[in-house]
Amino acid sequence: MLDDRKKKVLQAIVEEYIYTAEPVSSKALIEKYDLNCSSATIRNEMAELEKTGMLDKMHTSSGRIPSAKGYRYYIDELLKDDNISLEEIKYISDKLETKVHEIEELTKITANTISEITHYTTVTIGPKANEQIIQEIKFVSLGTRMLLAIIMTDTGMVKETIIKFDEDITEKQIETLNYMFNNKLKGQPIEKIDQPLEEYLYQQMSDMVKVIKPIIDQIKKVLFEENEIHLQGARKELELPEFNSLQVAKNFMNILDEKDLIVDMLNSGFAKDINVYIGGENEDEKLKDFSMVTFKHKVGNKDLGTIGIIGPKRMDYSKVISIMKYISKKLNDK
Repeated sequence: MLDDRKKKVLQAIVEEYIYTAEPVSSKALIEKYDLNCSSATIRNEMAELEKTGMLDKMHTSSGRIPSAKGYRYYIDELLKDDNISLEEIKYISDKLETKVHEIEELTKITANTISEITHYTTVTIGPKANEQIIQEIKFVSLGTRMLLAIIMTDTGMVKETIIKFDEDITEKQIETLNYMFNNKLKGQPIEKIDQPLEEYLYQQMSDMVKVIKPIIDQIKKVLFEENEIHLQGARKELELPEFNSLQVAKNFMNILDEKDLIVDMLNSGFAKDINVYIGGENEDEKLKDFSMVTFKHKVGNKDLGTIGIIGPKRMDYSKVISIMKYISKKLNDK
């Protein structure tokens, strides 16, 4: 447990390092922060914080930088989550008031807004398909042997897919399909579209088996296809000092290219509304130089997926978490 003075020194070092990307000296703390103690006292406190593993000493400088342990203590105990300006609040509010026709658009707008304000990379992934409820399925003729299937869920997700047939499809069959699928699937979890449904439909509609089979196959394919991942802001983040290291920049770009790794990060445990993973706290060795902040993207009780921020360990956690909390509140008020 740190005493009050050590807490103030650690907080000052973390915030100064986040701002400058340079090792922090006792002289810098005396000049910029109201710590009410001498330079010698601050140096002693920095040495003690280094012994406890909160700070690391750089070989090329007498200054210190926060360790992963120091960042963790700062986030859990010292961070202020109201680090958001009136201009940022207005910008976020204006962006989130944009009219959208699909929930996926709102997710993209939210992620882009976070990236624009923080200058870090955002990644998003939609909710799991089998947890959603079917709201409506609509079939529209695109010709004598082609149908457009439109599937809408309770989260606002809209999927469209085209189904082709070897035989002509009549308007009467399309009318029957619209009635049958909505009668059996409306209000049901998407996972209901599975073999038992096929068997039932085959029994009930033996004369339409050749029509139903490709429809079911295509609907399952489009609904259970791999989650699309959206990235925002990577180019801006590469301007940060950490990426002057070719190896760090290369590792970062490799992470963004590994879809499975990003999905695993976004789907990792959610013990809190907002979760922070610092360097080695991430399970994958590739992430040792980076931190990730994730939160569940919700409107009311509807799970719209997950949004994450990936940045250097020197991330401005106070700004990122403040922005996420404000956006989360705005979305829940919708």
